[in-house]
Amino acid sequence: MSDIYVKNEKSYKAKKITFNILTYLFLIAIAIAILIPFYWMLLTSMKSDELMRRIPPLLWLNPKEWQLSNYYRLFELVASGPRRGEPLFPFFTYMRNTVVISIITTTGTMITTVLAAFAFARLNFKGRDIVFAILIGTMMIPGEIFILTNFLTINRMGWYDIMDQSYMDVIFAMTLPFMTSVFYIFYLRQTFKQIPNELYYAAKVDGTTDFQYLLKIMIPIALPTIITITILNSMGAWNAYIWPAMITTKDEFRLVSNGLRGAFTDTGTGRTDYGQQMASSTLVTLPLLILFFTFRKQIMRGVSRSGIKG
Repeated sequence: MSDIYVKNEKSYKAKKITFNILTYLFLIAIAIAILIPFYWMLLTSMKSDELMRRIPPLLWLNPKEWQLSNYYRLFELVASGPRRGEPLFPFFTYMRNTVVISIITTTGTMITTVLAAFAFARLNFKGRDIVFAILIGTMMIPGEIFILTNFLTINRMGWYDIMDQSYMDVIFAMTLPFMTSVFYIFYLRQTFKQIPNELYYAAKVDGTTDFQYLLKIMIPIALPTIITITILNSMGAWNAYIWPAMITTKDEFRLVSNGLRGAFTDTGTGRTDYGQQMASSTLVTLPLLILFFTFRKQIMRGVSRSGIKG
């Protein structure tokens, strides 16, 4: 019996080691696939024009070959042409627009998400489960379907005027259609439902209103999940491309993602300056990376606490 036990134990350990090795190899492969685009972006931003045209392209640069000219040229002024005296890439204008839209959209989304999640998780009203089921059903509809209806609504509201569109029109058009999210409501509702009912009943005995209970108890407990939603929504607004491109009529109203697409292409020759494009992409990506690594612990806690309670 002892020999059989030893053999089974060795077989189990061998299978476990093999499984761990395969798991780590798979995770390493996924990590490499994710990091390659970032590496290529950073590498391309540091190449000179001569190295950029080299075939086959270089996959590695010595530190002596690093060039920061692409970053410096981003803030140079156009010397001639209709844009003379303007920045080659209006980085700060695009960043200002992106930050403003991200803050407004995220603030509006968090208000609607917290209130709706609290209502569906804690309040008892007629038709609650039916309404929530209908909302969950809308998640199966692709978001691209709503683009046309949103555009028609914005146009009827007078916020899309080719001849005379103001900055406030752009802010309303970019933010109001995206100040709610069914997925985030569902996500936060799962966290709210994990809070014991005894806390709610005890608070009601003490004379606490539902709104006070939400502010003083539920939000502090669910803060990691709320921070996760805030960061994810901010990143979505930061990377938005299709809707800002559709709804803006002037270049100075566009977001940074739209500016990256066409700012470095010569309209005469069609040639794209990939060095500067990648340099600007690096500067745009840097705030998101800083935000993620700063709040990575809160994101992990928020994801782990979301739960699956119905």
